[in-house]
Amino acid sequence: MHHRVIGQIMNRDVVTVEADTPVKQAAALLARNGISGLPVVDDDDRVLGVLSKTDLTLRQAAQGTEPPSWWQTRLAPGARRERIARQKAGARTAGELMTSPAITVHARQSIAEAARVMAAGGVERLPVIDEEGRLAGIVSRSDLLRVFLRPDGEIRDEVVQEVLVRTLWLPPDSLRVEVDDGVVTLNGTVSRRSEAGIAVRLTGRVDGVVSVVDELAWEEDDSGLPPGERAMHGIAEEWLRRR
Repeated sequence: MHHRVIGQIMNRDVVTVEADTPVKQAAALLARNGISGLPVVDDDDRVLGVLSKTDLTLRQAAQGTEPPSWWQTRLAPGARRERIARQKAGARTAGELMTSPAITVHARQSIAEAARVMAAGGVERLPVIDEEGRLAGIVSRSDLLRVFLRPDGEIRDEVVQEVLVRTLWLPPDSLRVEVDDGVVTLNGTVSRRSEAGIAVRLTGRVDGVVSVVDELAWEEDDSGLPPGERAMHGIAEEWLRRR
């Protein structure tokens, strides 16, 4: 399967700041460009951290409040957030205010992997780095969502060519493949039950597929055969696992 990678959808025109950039100047860049975060880079374009609107908000919220007592700092709910906010309160530069280390993705990672990283980190934008760890671009939630806007016809063509022809070695018209708003329906008969499972599983991995409706039938139920014997009758399971 040939999944799209982040390098194919990322924005290469990235607005950045350096560690010594004044906070006010960084905030103006965020507002002017309508973005939620800026990568902070060094002279070699390596990502040091990310300065976000959240960082600016924490800095603003912490100003002008009374310092908490020892027990409030250590024991109260949200104490860690309070400590971080107070550390940022006196920040004057992007390097002092940024969140570090930055959550990044590699240009060769798949879109699905980037989506998981973004969800786990609770961020809206991810700096993209190249083989040498330098900033190559940036990817946002909206960039990832574009995958689900792929035309149904494009998705169908990929299922037919990648799943049926190249993986299962079937004629392109051996099964009926229908796509409606990203929902793929597979209908027809394959030689073995294992092939039906493979077809459904790999179809679900195609970029832009929302779900798969399995309407496949099979001529032989090989589910009870040992893996080695099953491979002799059809497609090797070990080869599939590597994909």
